Amino acid sequence: MKNLVMTMMMALLTAISVSAQQKPSVLGKSHALQRVEVKKHYLLLPVQEREDNATIKVLVNNQQVQKLNIRLAVDKVDYYVPLDIQRFGSADLALDIWFHGDRRFTGAMKDFLCWKEMKQSDTFDTTNREKFRPTYHHTPVYGWMNDPNGMFYKDGVFHLFYQWNPYGSMWENMTWGHSTSKDLIHWEAQPTAIEPDALGDIFSGSCVVDKNNQVVAFYTSAGEKSQMQSMAISKDNGKTFEKYAGNPVLVSKEEDFRDPKVMWNDDVKRWIMVLAVGQEMHFYSSTDLKEWTYESAFGKNYGCHDGVWECPDLMKLNVRGTGKQKWMLVCNINPGGPFGGSATQYFIGDFDGKKFTCEHKDTRWMDYGKDHYATVTFDNAPEGRKIALAWMSNWQYANQVPTKQFRSANSIPRDLDLFEYNGQTYCGVTPSKEMLAMRGKTDKKLPQTGELVIDVKGSTEITLSNSLGEQVVMQYDAVKNTFSMDRTRSYASFSEAFPCKTEAPTYGAVKQLRIFLDKCSIEVFDAEGRMAMTNLVFPNEPYSQIKVTNQAKVTIYPF
Repeated sequence: MKNLVMTMMMALLTAISVSAQQKPSVLGKSHALQRVEVKKHYLLLPVQEREDNATIKVLVNNQQVQKLNIRLAVDKVDYYVPLDIQRFGSADLALDIWFHGDRRFTGAMKDFLCWKEMKQSDTFDTTNREKFRPTYHHTPVYGWMNDPNGMFYKDGVFHLFYQWNPYGSMWENMTWGHSTSKDLIHWEAQPTAIEPDALGDIFSGSCVVDKNNQVVAFYTSAGEKSQMQSMAISKDNGKTFEKYAGNPVLVSKEEDFRDPKVMWNDDVKRWIMVLAVGQEMHFYSSTDLKEWTYESAFGKNYGCHDGVWECPDLMKLNVRGTGKQKWMLVCNINPGGPFGGSATQYFIGDFDGKKFTCEHKDTRWMDYGKDHYATVTFDNAPEGRKIALAWMSNWQYANQVPTKQFRSANSIPRDLDLFEYNGQTYCGVTPSKEMLAMRGKTDKKLPQTGELVIDVKGSTEITLSNSLGEQVVMQYDAVKNTFSMDRTRSYASFSEAFPCKTEAPTYGAVKQLRIFLDKCSIEVFDAEGRMAMTNLVFPNEPYSQIKVTNQAKVTIYPF
């Protein structure tokens, strides 16, 4: 991502210390008021991740114009994040700050390092500082990222919105970040899309392109004690959004009521909204995107119920080689994944515009790795394709992975369809064709980023390793029809939940594997799209050796 947000691409220049202007007014043992004379574009806030959140209310003329939570530095600065203070249009503002940490451990508030380290600057340095930042996977320029949101394609451009914390690299302050791409590989960061308001933080949702060629976003407004669905409209292809004056458009008494996925159903000529509600999916319909009618619920006695259902998607897909079409309902769940934490399950069946009917009772996973969650597809994708992206992490350790400038990446794009095996229908997952353009000339040296194509002849073991003894071992068992990946000897000191061995059914014999390597991830696919496995790895030095058994043929394509 070479083109960065706004003017935030250069080194820190001529920073002005806030504390040099005026010391904070201490209002209590955990409450302070910091006045700021606006002289630069940004106020750089120092973050210390081990500390508890502080709540900042930004005041202009004693009126609150923004509220955020941030882990302000007490005795050490891990990094800085920018607060745009110029946009408030005032020469003076105040920060009303409440600290929530225990003073017995953090000391006197007047001595906190944050007062000295708050600085103003016209620029913010976003030069990458992380050795584990992926090369060809989408990442935020800085800050925390989780679920992909509101993805759509229009006028030759793919738009990816995402759950973003602009004020730290741990989950908080949910906002829609925005990136664009023309090829699903190279992403350009865009200005912030949708920010929190009085209804709450901006949780996950979707976008559709309506009959007026407008982009309409639906998202969950997450208040302190309730979740409701809201809408925003863009008339400039997703660059800016105006929130609908009638928000919220849908409310409920349910505690978990979120993640609206909206789609046009041409069969019934109505808009359909699927919502995650507790451990069910609820279906609504509309003719105008504003008034919604409840139709039905799905979920009881189907699939995994070990956690909260989230991030739904609904689509009609072709069944390979049959001329048939069936519906697939995507249901992300946390916890409850097959190897702990979060994962993506799916259901195959029929949808008549009101009710979804599932044709199987077993639980099915779209990806059998540990780092594949919140999977959703692009609206209005070209050629009628269903292109999916996932959040490439797991809630068990997402806040602790060994990066700080940013946290989390998205998976590579995958095309979804259906295939039949032993009389049952399953979800097919194939690397999107855009990935082929990344291939360089074949090489014999194992790259840090690239694709390995492995032609197998029966059971095969594939080992990636480095000089430190760190390794990942992958095994295809042609007798059991399974594929596994063991990362227990990968760098994993940050979390006890990280070391694991994941295993997937292959639904028949595997002839070829496609393995995508990046600086912190391994994604493996059966070349026929019947198996997918996504796992993070954090080797202290890149894997430099590959070993295969049983005369498997390895073709290496550096990226």
